Amino acid sequence: MTDQRHTNGPRLFVELVLVAGATALVGVIALAFRSPAAADEILADDAPVSAGEVVDLDDGAIADPDAAAADILDEAAMAMAGVTSVEFELDRNGAPIYIDEFESLALDALIGQFTVPTRARAQLTVTVDGSLTTEIGAVAIDDEVWISNPVTGDFETLPAGFDIDPSRFFDPEDGWQPLLANLSDVELIGIDDRGGERYHVRGTAPAAEVRNITVGLVRDQDVPVDLWIHPGTSLVTSAEFETTIDGAASQWRLDLDRYGESFTIRPPLNVRTQAGA
Repeated sequence: MTDQRHTNGPRLFVELVLVAGATALVGVIALAFRSPAAADEILADDAPVSAGEVVDLDDGAIADPDAAAADILDEAAMAMAGVTSVEFELDRNGAPIYIDEFESLALDALIGQFTVPTRARAQLTVTVDGSLTTEIGAVAIDDEVWISNPVTGDFETLPAGFDIDPSRFFDPEDGWQPLLANLSDVELIGIDDRGGERYHVRGTAPAAEVRNITVGLVRDQDVPVDLWIHPGTSLVTSAEFETTIDGAASQWRLDLDRYGESFTIRPPLNVRTQAGA
């Protein structure tokens, strides 16, 4: 996707810095700034289209305490490869994880939705220069990604130097299926109640798969991953792991829900051209 991005990264970066600077001048330590592209607008559904069969994850399914971890993961890999739509929510704590080459925008959280084929939208909560909290919208359709400008609310083609394609947080075939299939040292930790019984499985994810499920934000490290898997459908409902960059630890939690629901994901209407029109 990099070849299709416009080179307007510096302009967006300057605007973000100006916002952060203005905040500091008036002595505001933290500001909850909601742009016109707010979460309730980005994630609103209008004229939904059919995605697939809606999955009830709170159906009272019973987990088998004698199940083998490898078998649970094999079934989960097959189930996740066939997902047609899902909602994903990420919470991240600890050392900052930057989504831009200037190391100005640190990802704190996001909520998004994915539907086949390769359509996703998300609302990101980011911290600018360690002081300003703001929200950025992102939409990905096939090979095109748009990101909202937190100052104007308009969308722009993802600038060079940014790496935040929301469709990569949930990629059934190239992300989750190989992650589950390639875990090593797997073990069944137990059965936990997380909105119903869930298999709690732990394994070590190879660096390539970690890079995929963190949309390229974490590289070159194998990571132990805890997974919670629905016993009836074999769908993953949650994943938790910790990564280390430059000796500093960052904790990730990704929750998955609303499998099979209908989400209408269209290109944003208010797109600003490279010239700023």
